[in-house]
Amino acid sequence: MKKKLIRLFAFFISLAMMLLVVEPVWATTVSDLEKEKEKIEQQKREADERKKQEQANYNSASGKVDSIQSEVDEITEEIEEIDAALVETLASVEMIQEEIADKEDQIEVTTADLEEAQRVEQEQYESMKLRIKFMYEKGDATYLQLLLESGGFGEMVNKVEYIEKLYEYDRKLLEEYKIARQAVEDLKQQLEDEKSELEAQQHELEEEQASLEIILAEKKETYDNYEVQLSKAKQEAAVYKANIKKQNDEIKKLEAASAAKQSEIDRAKQAEEEARKAQEEALRRQAEEESGSSSGSSSGSSSDSSSSKNYASAASYSGSGGKGQQIANYACQFIGNPYVPGGTSLTNGADCSGFVWRVYKDFGYSVPRTSYSLRNAGTGVSYSEAQPGDVVCYAGHVGIYIGNGQIVHASTQRTGIKITHATYKEILSVRRIV
Repeated sequence: MKKKLIRLFAFFISLAMMLLVVEPVWATTVSDLEKEKEKIEQQKREADERKKQEQANYNSASGKVDSIQSEVDEITEEIEEIDAALVETLASVEMIQEEIADKEDQIEVTTADLEEAQRVEQEQYESMKLRIKFMYEKGDATYLQLLLESGGFGEMVNKVEYIEKLYEYDRKLLEEYKIARQAVEDLKQQLEDEKSELEAQQHELEEEQASLEIILAEKKETYDNYEVQLSKAKQEAAVYKANIKKQNDEIKKLEAASAAKQSEIDRAKQAEEEARKAQEEALRRQAEEESGSSSGSSSGSSSDSSSSKNYASAASYSGSGGKGQQIANYACQFIGNPYVPGGTSLTNGADCSGFVWRVYKDFGYSVPRTSYSLRNAGTGVSYSEAQPGDVVCYAGHVGIYIGNGQIVHASTQRTGIKITHATYKEILSVRRIV
């Protein structure tokens, strides 16, 4: 009997050493890997933010390029229109200058005609004055002499008619010259008016030409400025585009690094799970041996202190509040039971994820078995929205929220299943299963 007790003592010592040394190594390894992955994920989020900023900058620069290009196209059209108007104005000025030259030639010819008409009129006028003067100075004697010298009455009548016709001819001829001279003067005046009008048009066109040349110079200067701005905006857009590509490459590398780290975490968790199963098997064997030993010494004593306690079934909680509250109430009746790595027994011992897994299983829900996988179970809600029955997830640990800022969970081997403030350490997520 003494030897058997020694063997049991040695077994417990080795088991305690395994739990104190081996399990922390697993936890530390997985925790470190998860921290490394979280660091990579944070770098990826930062890279995503930088990419979004660069994309916004690129979109802004591209919009600026389009806007400036539109301005360039518009001012190019304006320059073309001003060029066309300037060419048309120059052509109009040239045509008016030719018309003015023609008018000047016509005025020169008309002036000569007017001078000739005035000269002929003057000569005719002078001749008529001499004849009138001659006849006036001779008086009636001259007319009388002309009549007396006539061979007969008929000849005398003819001479009188001749004198009258000569006077009428002079008067009529002088009148015609006056009319002709007036016509030439009118024509000259008309030509000079037309020339004056053409000169006014020429002046206006020349002013328009000067104005168009000023506007054209301004538009060309604006065009040059837009060209500089457009070139600068295109360079900025090219830089932002290159930065986006750089951020994409960085994000791809971080995604690959995160996937690789996740593989490491999965392998570490698998190793941890296998080790925990080995521990559970060792505890089971130890419990069997202890049970056998205790039954040999006292057949009437109980083999498990928890077996003497009566637990209500999950079905018996069906009338107490909602489903989440039922789950929370059911889980709380196992407070004080042991924490067993790898265990899933609500009475003989469970680890944190095994406790959550078994509680939900008793209510007919299938949830992941590991704390890491439970982070993605059900639907995510914020801690401020947490309700009884929700699963609160931490780094390497989980518990069931029971309300009033508290959780029930399989805490540690030293404390077992107990109630703790939900914010006793950083919460990674809250998952709603029901």
